[in-house]
Amino acid sequence: MKKYLFFLLLIPAIGGWAQDRPGHLNDFDNKKIHFGIQVGYTQSKFDLQFSEQDSIRQNILGTTSYYSPGFHINIIVPDLRLNDYFNLRLLPGITIISRDMSFAWSEAYTSTHWKYDTRRTVESVYGEIPIEIKFRAKRYTNFRPYLTAGGSWAFDFASLRKNENNNDESIIRLNPIDLRYSAGVGLDFFLRYVKFAIELKMAFGLIDLRVEDDDLYTQSTTQLFSRTFMLSFTFEGF
Repeated sequence: MKKYLFFLLLIPAIGGWAQDRPGHLNDFDNKKIHFGIQVGYTQSKFDLQFSEQDSIRQNILGTTSYYSPGFHINIIVPDLRLNDYFNLRLLPGITIISRDMSFAWSEAYTSTHWKYDTRRTVESVYGEIPIEIKFRAKRYTNFRPYLTAGGSWAFDFASLRKNENNNDESIIRLNPIDLRYSAGVGLDFFLRYVKFAIELKMAFGLIDLRVEDDDLYTQSTTQLFSRTFMLSFTFEGF
């Protein structure tokens, strides 16, 4: 949380600096197409549903997922100007994330199955193709706030090694395909040579990623949906 507060406090500081400068890239947003790169930090977890089966609840008292750090990099190819306030963006890229899961075993079960872990990390490497609509407010000197909304298709390359018969109980298998919708807010800064942006965004999975297995780690849940927070830094040029 301290990291997010730091960046939120940084935005007014950068905005004040940009406001004091003479107008930069005044015709940038009038161009029909431009390109760029986006890099950023992610926090991801599962939105899960704990099993209602009595046989499972006798052994596991609860299952929880926690946000874990990750990284993403996307290429803006392209940013297409629709009119003075709306742009369409295509951002293919790679997202490397992990999701932590915590398991609360019953005391009776752990006394005879002491090897079972109380925490597991599920790692994924997604190749994804997001498409977004960007709504831009009116430009003020050298900065311009905006909102984004869109969706993405993603494929988990790490799942390829998990989708065979699961003989390794340390692996929690996932559906390799995910569809997500997202919403975010950002601020463009017009610098001398490039347009720089800071963006905060949330993405919500629409596909249940859970793959049925015989182990109790998987059986403790009835659904697993992805939830991802993204802090992004965008650089756009001609």
